[in-house]
Amino acid sequence: MGDFPAHLVQAPVRPRPARAKAAVIGLVTLTMCLFLAGATPRPPLTSAAFAIPGMQALGAPPAGPSWAPAPRADRGLSSVATARGQTFALHTAAGDMTFLPGVNLGSTTPGHQPGELSVTAGQYRTWFAAMGWLGIRVLRIYTIHPPAFYRELARYNRANPGHPLYLMQGVYPPDESYAEKGDLYDRGVTTAFRDEIRDASAAVRGRLSREPRPGRAAGAWDTDVTPWLAGWIVGLELDPSGGHLSDLHNRDAPAIRGRYFRSTARATPSERWLAARMNELAAYEAAQGLSQPIAFVNWPTTDPLRHPEEPLGTEDLLQLDANHVLPTAQWPAGTFASYHAYPYYPDFQRHEPALQRYRYDGRVDPYAGYLAALRRHHRDMPTLITEFGVPSSIGSAHNGPLGRSQGDHSEREAMRIDAELLRLIKDQGLSGGFLFGWADEWFKFTWNTVQHQVAERRQLWHDPLTNEQHFGLIAMDAAGSPDAPAEYLLDDESAWPARRVTARVDESFVQLRIGLGTPAPNALTLGFDVLPGLTGPPAPGTGSREADAAFVLDPVARMGQAYLRSALDPMPLDYDVPLARRGPAPDGWRRFELIVNRDLRVPTTGERLPAELQNAGELRYGTPADDNRNLWYRDGDDLVVRVPWAMLAYADPSKHLVGVPKKALTTRVSPGIGVSVSASGTDQAVGHVTWTNWNRVYYTERLKAGAAQFRDAAFEVTAS
Repeated sequence: MGDFPAHLVQAPVRPRPARAKAAVIGLVTLTMCLFLAGATPRPPLTSAAFAIPGMQALGAPPAGPSWAPAPRADRGLSSVATARGQTFALHTAAGDMTFLPGVNLGSTTPGHQPGELSVTAGQYRTWFAAMGWLGIRVLRIYTIHPPAFYRELARYNRANPGHPLYLMQGVYPPDESYAEKGDLYDRGVTTAFRDEIRDASAAVRGRLSREPRPGRAAGAWDTDVTPWLAGWIVGLELDPSGGHLSDLHNRDAPAIRGRYFRSTARATPSERWLAARMNELAAYEAAQGLSQPIAFVNWPTTDPLRHPEEPLGTEDLLQLDANHVLPTAQWPAGTFASYHAYPYYPDFQRHEPALQRYRYDGRVDPYAGYLAALRRHHRDMPTLITEFGVPSSIGSAHNGPLGRSQGDHSEREAMRIDAELLRLIKDQGLSGGFLFGWADEWFKFTWNTVQHQVAERRQLWHDPLTNEQHFGLIAMDAAGSPDAPAEYLLDDESAWPARRVTARVDESFVQLRIGLGTPAPNALTLGFDVLPGLTGPPAPGTGSREADAAFVLDPVARMGQAYLRSALDPMPLDYDVPLARRGPAPDGWRRFELIVNRDLRVPTTGERLPAELQNAGELRYGTPADDNRNLWYRDGDDLVVRVPWAMLAYADPSKHLVGVPKKALTTRVSPGIGVSVSASGTDQAVGHVTWTNWNRVYYTERLKAGAAQFRDAAFEVTAS
């Protein structure tokens, strides 16, 4: 595949209705009435968004008020948005909009690390149209994107003046060494961040030129997007240990009394450092006659509230408080509190008595209680949840109250929860909710699979067990090389239990189609030999000692379980779970499981909490169209099976590397996968799956199933 998937070629856009010809006077009159009433016509009934499969099925978005910017001037500065009291007001032609539904957009695509900034102009163009179709009003980015981002954003907004995409620009610190140095005030850390702030301010005005440098965008920025610049969120989720040490090392750091931002008397050294950076950014903007709300990144780990019930001390070690970094009278746009807050972590949501009593929508809802507590704390400024959501992955990394866990959701279920959370954020009186994120990101890792993978090549395959890779509204599905057709492993009409087997590999799965013999077996075991030198006790349902991974399937009950030979079980890399607490498995084998919480103790009560496991190897029956977590189903006389690479112990399938846990991950090269089918005492070797190492990935994009639920919520929260 080239830089741009074939299905994303932009569809032609029908021109928006003009003032019309004399023959359509009635339509003109209606349109004028809508305009005078503050409404804006619907987007065109064809859209570049339709290049993404699934978008057109949503139908046209509803008509609504105009979101065209109507900036206001104060103290000689122009602001399209202002934050005063607990209200974040986006000034539009139809009046102030006080709740912002948004989405977070990353900077890369499958096959790339985030510092490679690989999104093309065509993808931006398609994505912006799709965002508008989904009711998204604000687009948040974490760092300076390439010039194409700003050009395409301006192009979209000029073509859609009544429903533009507003920008929440982030500035990410290029040097994160403060965590290991324990010093935010380190000269290199501070200088790099100050330079990035200067460049970001220039980029949004179209006045920046940068030479290529690893990890950052380069080129010539020539497009001014400040007419739609709703605000800034600077920094990153601060490491609590690094920030705590920085506070200890810099007790004497001076207070900040900037022209535009100041630190209060109660500000910590970390908060003073942030105040200085925010003042520097404000100075750049004010020099251009502009003022936008500016905030810093925060998250529950470093929130200003105290959580004595939190089992992990580092989750309540450092407090950062937006109340301690305030704008002066010279900065009319103000500030706000920005939180990346999810409904499944940290664990204080499960143990804090006040959160366990908080009721929302007829039931106890700890997440709603937590957001309400944040709003109460920030009584003099708006609070926005600038990251929220749940992933649509097979694997989970943490259990959450009310089933809002960090994974183990179908796409429809994840979209339902995301829609529910957006409404909840609005109902708690907060000023905005930005979904994380726009598109699935293959490079992402999470704590309970990161030790199982070769880090430098993680972006070259897409793991259904790593939840962080599946947060998007847009699925980035592995497609496999078009030059690698299905491989015939067996074709023998008289054979049993299987008479025909074909295989195809892609960046997520080994996909098998098994033509079953007659009579069809009532139960069968699929064996996978990934390291021929590794043998031991046979897998359940077979006498063969060769397989290293096994799928045990019951087509009658439509149940299944994945197993790994104990020598390949990766869980000891994450946590030492006693065998007695693991799921049942034959000697020498382990159920494919993930740890989702370690043994913990609640400090205030002394209650000891056992480690929690997810049976991620429970093999759901059904088609992927019904539930993206489904891994096997009957198709006539055939059995179709999708086998995730991780369930075969691969640490990097792109280089044939199988993970062999020792004290740390080691790898061995696999020659391929020997496949066997066993039933009723018959063990049948059916062939060997082979593939060529890859450094280039192939993928397709589509709107996730159930995304209409989130779209409905996005329009609902701005209509009320």
